[in-house]
Amino acid sequence: MSMPRRVVITGAGIVSPLGNDVTTFQKNLLNGVSGIGALKAEFAEQLETRIAAQCQFEPEQHFSRQELALLDRVSQFALHSAEQALQQSGIDLAAFSPDALGCFIGTGMGGAAATEEGYARLFKQGLNRLKPFTVLMAMNSAAASQIATKYQLAGPNQTISTACSSAAIAIGEAAKQIAFGRCEAALAGGIEALLTFGTIKAWEALRTLAKEDPQAAAASCKPFSADRTGLVLGEGAAVFVLETYEHASARGAHILAEIVGFGTSNDFSHMTQPSVEGQALAMQKALQDAGLNPAQIGYINAHGTGTQLNDVTETRAIKQVFGEAAAQIPVSSTKSMHGHLMGAAAAVELVACIVALQQNTLPPTMHLHSPDPECDLNYVANQAQPVQHLETVMSNSFAFGGTSGVLILRKI
Repeated sequence: MSMPRRVVITGAGIVSPLGNDVTTFQKNLLNGVSGIGALKAEFAEQLETRIAAQCQFEPEQHFSRQELALLDRVSQFALHSAEQALQQSGIDLAAFSPDALGCFIGTGMGGAAATEEGYARLFKQGLNRLKPFTVLMAMNSAAASQIATKYQLAGPNQTISTACSSAAIAIGEAAKQIAFGRCEAALAGGIEALLTFGTIKAWEALRTLAKEDPQAAAASCKPFSADRTGLVLGEGAAVFVLETYEHASARGAHILAEIVGFGTSNDFSHMTQPSVEGQALAMQKALQDAGLNPAQIGYINAHGTGTQLNDVTETRAIKQVFGEAAAQIPVSSTKSMHGHLMGAAAAVELVACIVALQQNTLPPTMHLHSPDPECDLNYVANQAQPVQHLETVMSNSFAFGGTSGVLILRKI
């Protein structure tokens, strides 16, 4: 077997509660701005939960009426992010055979809005017919298929749905396909748009959602803090252009980062309760894949949901993997600002990792004023932290159902 090729990221696009382009996202991220706020009024009064991390995204500004007839919000996010990524990358897709170009997208629920609208028409409004393209809008693979169709990507087209780790697995699988020559370049990322009445009701039943902070709704997600009350649901997307280092260098591309490690595991312990061993295994596999020892990691972007169990479990897993080095490695949860984007979380957090590498500045964990004694690492509390010579970062994603995905990026 030939040696795997190096895989790099040359473009990134984003739709997020912190902004719908990378420049705005970076500014708000490093300034500790929160995208968490009041839910849209049309159904908030029927919910216990009144907060979410919503995107200020107006589809009519980006798509025609004819296009919108085929696009759920999740596919709108996907296409807008992919367009940004390709523009930044400057890659010429026409230089490749179409079957050498892939698309790998993670999502937890796919077209949630189209699904819910269909049910409402049938069961609430009593109508006997749905919109003609309901299936094409609602299916989990819609976003990946829309991207592949628009850009004529005839290579591997995969939709990954492993709950909160979906994007990490999708990006990791894309990198492996390129590394071993199954495609030459790919669009890869994660998309989620699940802020619908029914979906929020389902999450309320799990009793994992945060209570609204009485002083400021924007401060309701408090990872690693003693007064944390749960996660805040959000929506968003991030898509990346991945290609070989050789191709990127030959065309003089600006390389954002190299993907050097990918690890995945399933902790098989419980559908909703994570295990230290399962999370640790994914981190260990990523380090092994990258050929790195724990002390070589300069920053960890934590899964850090803000739930009581997850934050303690992840802290213990980091200590298990990194040993004495754990006390020296900065760890932060950007979910404190953009909320938990479920299937898109790992992709948006990978943009945060790229920002850290490019700016030599670590994004903060906001609203961390009352540290939990059981969470005793350096969580970059409340303020971005400049660093020198940041070279390698890790991004953790741990999901309901137990599937973990960990990515490691290196600066070039």
